[in-house]
Amino acid sequence: MRYVIAIDAALRLFRERAMVPDDTKLVAPTLLRSQAVAHLYAAARRGEIDRAEARAQLDHMRALNIRLLGDRVLQNFAWNFAERLGWDDTFTAEYVALTKLQADAFVTLDPDLARAAATLVPVASYDEMTGGRSSQPSP
Repeated sequence: MRYVIAIDAALRLFRERAMVPDDTKLVAPTLLRSQAVAHLYAAARRGEIDRAEARAQLDHMRALNIRLLGDRVLQNFAWNFAERLGWDDTFTAEYVALTKLQADAFVTLDPDLARAAATLVPVASYDEMTGGRSSQPSP
């Protein structure tokens, strides 16, 4: 299976050091990388996590080999989906558009987003994507 992971699901994967089954492929818009770095930087700056933990989560992101995509076709689909769903910007729509173009299902932790996305693409749960696999960081 090929899943597009929303930023919230991606951050949970990184935090939990979760793994996905060998036959599972992860895909995301290229903006995921910048969103993840910005989120982890902000969390470290606020003192919610320390710098070492933020960097460890980024290392896990890199180890997951998430295929990052972004081209004109994706941007056009994102524009149309954002317009159709009445969203203020195209960032989240890129995830939905990429699912339509390249994946079997979209994964988000946000139930409202999942409902909206389900009008356009298949949606799967975090547990379906990970097959229940996760490993917590060592203390």
